[in-house]
Amino acid sequence: MRDAEEHADEDKRRREEAETRNLAESLQYQTEKFLAENGDKLPEDKRTELTEALGDLRSALGGSDLNAIKAAQEKVSRISQEAGGAMYAQQQAGAPAGDQQFTDPTGDTAGARQSDDDVVEAEIVDEPGEERK
Repeated sequence: MRDAEEHADEDKRRREEAETRNLAESLQYQTEKFLAENGDKLPEDKRTELTEALGDLRSALGGSDLNAIKAAQEKVSRISQEAGGAMYAQQQAGAPAGDQQFTDPTGDTAGARQSDDDVVEAEIVDEPGEERK
């Protein structure tokens, strides 16, 4: 028990490093997939900026500096959000309203087709005396 207490700080540091690396690797994978699927739809400057940021993240993941990994991860996240927004704005400008669907690197869907005709409002009411099975 004393041994566990002595190594608690080291265990906490290792856990934080593992979680940070996992999040960064996940972001790297999602962003690379986003670029592969939507790279031709992105403005050239954002695609280049995102590719460079991914290179920085790969380099940081190859090292052991946790702060560098976090900084590179934040940079990729910020740029991928900007790129997704630019792509969405570009699609909005070039296609009829309500006809676009786009998925950003984090998996959120924006601009999905919606129509009030598809909405069905309902209320479920349990009547007294009815028994559910």
